[in-house]
Amino acid sequence: MKKIIKCKLLWLVLAIGIGMLGCATDGRYSQTQKGSAVGTAGGAAAGAAIGAAIDGGSGAGWGALAGAVVGGLTGSAVGYMNDQQREMEAALAEERRRHQLEIQRLQDESLKLDIPSEVSFDHDSDALKPAFLPTLDKIADVLKKYNKTVVHVIGHTDSTGAEKYNLDLSLRRAGNVALYLERQGIPSQRLSIYGRGENEPRASNATASGRQLNRRVEIILKPILEGQEHKAFEEPAASRRSL
Repeated sequence: MKKIIKCKLLWLVLAIGIGMLGCATDGRYSQTQKGSAVGTAGGAAAGAAIGAAIDGGSGAGWGALAGAVVGGLTGSAVGYMNDQQREMEAALAEERRRHQLEIQRLQDESLKLDIPSEVSFDHDSDALKPAFLPTLDKIADVLKKYNKTVVHVIGHTDSTGAEKYNLDLSLRRAGNVALYLERQGIPSQRLSIYGRGENEPRASNATASGRQLNRRVEIILKPILEGQEHKAFEEPAASRRSL
């Protein structure tokens, strides 16, 4: 009964800001909706908003949630994100040299880390590769220093196999990346997870090289601006349109 109530409140409080969410049996992942799967790592961000609603609405809303998590930037995010990007690039210089990771600045000042699945997961597995953990440790260290960002983890697959299976696999992978970051000290309130499956290819799935590009995990860091906190918690736009 409690799970049903929590699910209904989640729809009420978070559907506008993050997207259409459902409830999974373990409370960590949502059901799939419209070709994409969405979740909140650890359920903490959802739980904070739900708790505020249950308490009569005092403090409810994205601004209160963001304030409870890390506070907000009072000015432009440009300088803050510039500094974070420089530190992230320095920390991950070796991974970038080996083409194991890409760092990109987006038009909305978000920062995107693009990680091939071959680096982070074995084939058809959602278990993090041990060799990938030091990279996540470096990412976590920078995220702890620059704590005025929301961390969106997005899983992607190629089109091999059933669409629903790919969607579930992409969400599980994103969830395990977020869970590891949480265990390294990143508050779960800052973490949201998404599974996009095969729906946002970077390249054609008709070739082996294209499928390799499409299998990836993205980490998008969105700055929390005072008065615009809800934007940091909104689901990132599609990184690539279907080909």
